[in-house]
Amino acid sequence: MFEKPVPLPTEDSAPFWKACKEHELRMQRCNNSGHVRFPPSVLCPKCTSLEATWDKLSGRGEIFTFIIVHQTYHPAFDEDMPYNVALVRLEEGPGFHSNIVDCKNADLYCGMPVELVFEDRTDEISLPKFRPRSS
Repeated sequence: MFEKPVPLPTEDSAPFWKACKEHELRMQRCNNSGHVRFPPSVLCPKCTSLEATWDKLSGRGEIFTFIIVHQTYHPAFDEDMPYNVALVRLEEGPGFHSNIVDCKNADLYCGMPVELVFEDRTDEISLPKFRPRSS
């Protein structure tokens, strides 16, 4: 049995993963332009400002697009086959790649409203996932 790999936080992404462990979704918001960005970066891609804060986001969005994976790329995911990978457009603007849980793959559709849930994987890593929004 293979264990699923987990993310290895970097200096730039450590605040994101720390927030996920606390079951919060935080992303950088530029103090100059207000642009919310992901993945984390030193410079704002809109205005190149170095000043940003880690704002808590709503965790709501909608599926922009998705795929269903049918081929195994790592043996730890064999039992999950087939599984989905979705690009969720968050209410605050950024796109975020994740999985949609608590929903059959056949029921997924572009524009589906979703909300954030977390999968605790280790003592240090909780993965942000999404499920269909109930309202």
